[in-house]
Amino acid sequence: MSDNQHPTQDTVRDALAEVLVPGTKVSVTKIDLIADVVVEEGRVSVIVRHTTEKQETIDGVVDAIGERLKSLPGLQALTVDVIQPETKPAHQHSPTNPDPWADRAGLPGVKKIVAVASGKGGVGKSTVAVNLALALKAAGHRVGLLDADIYGPSLPTMLGTDESPLAVGENSIRPVESHGLQCISMGMLVPPGQAVVWRGPMVMAAVRQFLKDVQWDNLDYLVVDMPPGTGDAQLTLVQQVPVDGVVMVTTPQELALADVRRGIQMFAKVDVPIVGVIENMSRFVCPDTGKSFAIFGEGGGASVAKEFGVPLLGEIPLDPATREGGDSGRPVVEQGDGPTKDAFLALAEQVRQRVRL
Repeated sequence: MSDNQHPTQDTVRDALAEVLVPGTKVSVTKIDLIADVVVEEGRVSVIVRHTTEKQETIDGVVDAIGERLKSLPGLQALTVDVIQPETKPAHQHSPTNPDPWADRAGLPGVKKIVAVASGKGGVGKSTVAVNLALALKAAGHRVGLLDADIYGPSLPTMLGTDESPLAVGENSIRPVESHGLQCISMGMLVPPGQAVVWRGPMVMAAVRQFLKDVQWDNLDYLVVDMPPGTGDAQLTLVQQVPVDGVVMVTTPQELALADVRRGIQMFAKVDVPIVGVIENMSRFVCPDTGKSFAIFGEGGGASVAKEFGVPLLGEIPLDPATREGGDSGRPVVEQGDGPTKDAFLALAEQVRQRVRL
């Protein structure tokens, strides 16, 4: 057998790019699970990083790599080993530059990044993110929407799309186009209904991939729908890219307000500006009588905004059309005129004024 029939670095890495993390459509090369590849005269050695994932996930990755590579023409020997990743020292920064994330690089093809966040789930954060993105588009901007909620991605449902992003070359992804938005979501990469059972490092790697590997095309605004809380995805976002502002979503009741306070404090600690607070599910207006009901209380958004010295960006009504639009893939901003649509258009104008291009 001649040397030119042996596997090469390129053929091995191309084959590894086809290996998916079990239960997902995500390549092991895309989330940095491959530490090293050595190819020498038909002998191939692959080193897999052992993150804090379940052992069965890592075992599944090792088995899948073995199954794929053993069919390579000219393969003489194959070893797939697993190593623990090295612990990297904490980021150091100069006393003259107190920003610990000073080396963050902007995203190619993106002018401004706006995160939509909340301290807890169930406050309608994704609804706000989708409709804010569409309202910015309605104002004449090129807009992208990144769903960073790895465990509970809702963007495909809310936009009514079942498309998957396309791989471009070895390290790039072309986002899905839906409703005039450039979109990416973990919900586009896993089978419908498939749970993503990942620990922190793989979540962080997925968020990094969405930020760095997606070919965003000349966006004015990239709206990032964050998962609830103050965890890995939030820290990865602010470490990787300069976030131009955060819209904090709350509902009027005190339980939600307590959590949004923690969210504001977290972003303040990493020097990310708060655009303001938006109160969702503010009041319900009965369509038959016109009478208004403060079902979840009232004034909470204004109170927490005043407490932290940030603007109250508006109050979104509790509107059945919003829920129906999210379930059917027809967001309320694209429906007929009404107070809820007007509230989202006003929110977009507030964001445009505070995060200027």
